Amino acid sequence: MLSFVSFVSFVLAGILAASASASEGELALRAIDPCAAIAGQKWVSPRDVRACFTSFKVDPDIKANIIEVVNKTLAFHTSVNYQKLAPEPFTADVHEDLLFDLARISHQSYPSDFDLHIDMSRTLKRLNDGHCVYINDCYDSVFLTFLPVPLVLLTDARGAQDVHIAPEAFTVASAEFADELDVWQNALPGSLKGKLSSLSGAKVLLINGADPFVAVNANALITGSFQGFGTRQNSYNRASTGWNYIMGNFAQMSLPLADSATLTIQRINATRPETITLPYRSRKNAATSWTDSASFRANNCVATASTNGVDAYADTAKRADNPSAPALISPAAAKFEQQPPISLVDRRRHALNVILDSTPLQDVVLPPVLTPQGEVPGGNGVAQFFLLDDGKTGVLALGSFSANSFDGLERAMLTGLVNLKAAGASQLIVDVSNNGGGFICLAHWLHRIIAGPKKTTVPQAGLDTTTRAGPLAQLIVKTIIADPTGVDPADFLLYNPLNWAFPNKTGGLTFFGPTDDWLEPLQRKVINGRQDAFAPRMADICQPFDMEPPAEQLFDPKKTVIVSNGRCASSCSLFSITMAKEEGAKTVVLGGKKGVQQQYCGTVGGQSTDFSTIDTEVKTTHLKNNTLAPPDFKTNSVQGITWRLGFGIQDPSQPEEWQDHPADVNLALTADIVNNPKAIWTTIANTLL
Repeated sequence: MLSFVSFVSFVLAGILAASASASEGELALRAIDPCAAIAGQKWVSPRDVRACFTSFKVDPDIKANIIEVVNKTLAFHTSVNYQKLAPEPFTADVHEDLLFDLARISHQSYPSDFDLHIDMSRTLKRLNDGHCVYINDCYDSVFLTFLPVPLVLLTDARGAQDVHIAPEAFTVASAEFADELDVWQNALPGSLKGKLSSLSGAKVLLINGADPFVAVNANALITGSFQGFGTRQNSYNRASTGWNYIMGNFAQMSLPLADSATLTIQRINATRPETITLPYRSRKNAATSWTDSASFRANNCVATASTNGVDAYADTAKRADNPSAPALISPAAAKFEQQPPISLVDRRRHALNVILDSTPLQDVVLPPVLTPQGEVPGGNGVAQFFLLDDGKTGVLALGSFSANSFDGLERAMLTGLVNLKAAGASQLIVDVSNNGGGFICLAHWLHRIIAGPKKTTVPQAGLDTTTRAGPLAQLIVKTIIADPTGVDPADFLLYNPLNWAFPNKTGGLTFFGPTDDWLEPLQRKVINGRQDAFAPRMADICQPFDMEPPAEQLFDPKKTVIVSNGRCASSCSLFSITMAKEEGAKTVVLGGKKGVQQQYCGTVGGQSTDFSTIDTEVKTTHLKNNTLAPPDFKTNSVQGITWRLGFGIQDPSQPEEWQDHPADVNLALTADIVNNPKAIWTTIANTLL
């Protein structure tokens, strides 16, 4: 690779010297260097992006490094042996032997580094686990690849369900892709040229010659997700700055893997089917810039200051005002967390359970005609409150369990619900569509303030959990408890016993002391034929809360409906599961496939984290030279994991992750309510409450 780059530089120097203008030299460079060809461009073809990505050969040392880091980080992932063959009802969806896969990848040859990345990425995505993903910022979402035709699953007056281009597709595309719209307008054939708006609402009969649901499912298998397999609905999300529109996996991809899509459609009021081919277009998403292959690699592909962990107490220069405080560094994973940006202080103070996605959160705007109006006071960013026209149904639209201020969101949840009740609401809808999780204790808090003080909400309103207790994890704990004030004076580390409690026999919590080996006694299990070891039962230390909760329930949980498009994960799952299974709240999934039992939530976990956080645990306890410790990533990569796994409610002996979460209602979406939050809420209030 270096010799090729040097050759390009040498040729380029000669061209520039002989050229009459800089523009001629630029054209020559682009002809030679595929990464130069897309440099400085906002919109390009996926083919051109792939030409850049595939121009890099596999470096054996880099490949070995990636596999070693991922392999050794998976020793902390609680689900790895369960996912070899997940229990029913998830057996058909999750049956991935990651250890075998990594061994296969290690010995397999690839024509380019990009092909290696695709295999690594898809291998982890086949888990359908939003916590355990591999992301490489060298490729993932450097460009996002779009079509202007998001798909929805609509039901007509006869009850027939079909895939359609979303009725609002052209409105969304006109606002988001105004500078590229002409490319798609001009791609349409014959009399359809320039009439992209006429595609909105069209029934999709075939995608690339296949049944549309076959095509959508095939796409889902390689994009990975965290919702039930039967749910493939694009939707909306209440973001910190407004209402966002989610394009879905067909109309938005994190990698430039397709050049076009051929759709056979039946437009509204048309008498015959028509076949169209629309090109995918790739839009630059990376904040970095480059001019050629060398600068592309240097600026996007090499490990940064946030890629790997740190010795939390080594760099006192960063903490001149308080030398005993740990270093606070935002991990590289933060970019891909499906939550708003959070403060470093809150990241340290409050445990997270949040999914990662190779596509960072986007700000495609929900069309104004679909945006709910008339908020009840008390909302704060991701949490907004509404009173429906019936005067008795309150709505909490909750896009995340995280915000830029933990305390601010905690206060908003309480204030908004109190205001709803004061306005006359006696029943509640909680819309968590596309909620990727967030702060665990805010999931506990919302459960507690809705349901009131009772056995299921005090002393904790969540699940008992456990963590994997492998040999390196045991060494980390033993190192901390041997010298608590010397190793971790601020009680910063995940493995510090002072950060944990265990549920005792009286129904309360018992806190660990500074020298307690809380991983002991080891809970040894055989999972899918493999020996494994876990810690004894743990509890979340959320209570007492930062503010005083109400003395009584704010709403009757049995008059509460939790609604989503199935894309509710992590802390959102913890909240939904405890409300449904312990309190009797109803659950609704929007627009899932008929005849397929919908799951009202996806990835559960118990607490998520990532390689860089584990690496900080290792480096702070000075165990980096241990042969079990993962080395530093050499690439700009992220590896997520589930660090704690919640125990089940109906079967407390097994993880909740692998227990059934069937939605009470699969709400059929019609053209007049799809992606219209207020219309959906009104329908639910009229039929379920």
